[in-house]
Amino acid sequence: MSILDLFKNKTDRIASTHLGKKSEGSNVYDPNLLVAVPRVENRKQYNIDETNLPFEGWDVWHAYEFSCMTENGVPVTRVLKLKYPCNSMNIVESKSLKLYLNSFNMQNFGSTIQECLEICSELIKSDLQKLLREVVEVKFLDNSAEKVQIFDKYVDIMSLIEESTLQVEAYKEAPEVLQTGLKSEKEQTYLRFDSLRSNCRVTHQPDFGDVFIYYNSEKKIDEASLVKYLVSFRSEYHFHEECCEMIFKRLSDILNADDELFVCCLYTRRGGIDICPARWSKGLNVEDVEPLLDLSKLARSGIKQ
Repeated sequence: MSILDLFKNKTDRIASTHLGKKSEGSNVYDPNLLVAVPRVENRKQYNIDETNLPFEGWDVWHAYEFSCMTENGVPVTRVLKLKYPCNSMNIVESKSLKLYLNSFNMQNFGSTIQECLEICSELIKSDLQKLLREVVEVKFLDNSAEKVQIFDKYVDIMSLIEESTLQVEAYKEAPEVLQTGLKSEKEQTYLRFDSLRSNCRVTHQPDFGDVFIYYNSEKKIDEASLVKYLVSFRSEYHFHEECCEMIFKRLSDILNADDELFVCCLYTRRGGIDICPARWSKGLNVEDVEPLLDLSKLARSGIKQ
């Protein structure tokens, strides 16, 4: 059986867990609702060495509809922000996380709101760490959380090309359209594309987001070719984290080995949850992403987040 066959069979098994079934959820806290997806499945297809990743990074999640109750029946509602590193063995499937978090809705924890949140935080952290086999950080945010604008210096890539001459023809991931030229010296480039669209490989629902790309190289990635490449995800079926890694891998393949590269995909929320994966060259200090990784802050880049 080929890697692609194994990949499809695993996807089918994930889908059979929750997809296409009436999701009434649970009135009782239930960690068994969580479903893990091994990262290695997608990485094998794109020649990403699981034992020697070409990047560092994190997956940051925001769950905007977390709610539970105290022992006195007082409702507690917060935004849950969590993150785990890109070298975790698994990712958590998003619909399973939604159903799992919903299982807290009618459950009572603690005699005070603070105690309730502390108990839920420890449960969520413990359950996800067992599932992902990696350290997971979680924090609840309320209206007092600092709101930070991020990626301000990234330039809209569409402002750098002649739209009327752009001809897009590929809607399945097409790295062959990428083109590069040479600069006179190394130069930092900051680009933003606000029309990233892919599809969940379990639910087949569309996912929309903004992608932010920084690179420092003597090579210049042709902006029109980069737009064509990013548009080619429109008919792809992948998880958010996988798309981010695919973009990083394809760009690193056309740049020099010692060039700096950073890719972050900020997806819009679906089902009350958004996923924000970020990948960067090993050892690179990316100040722009720090507010996103800071669990005490609500980091935003535009109206979609």
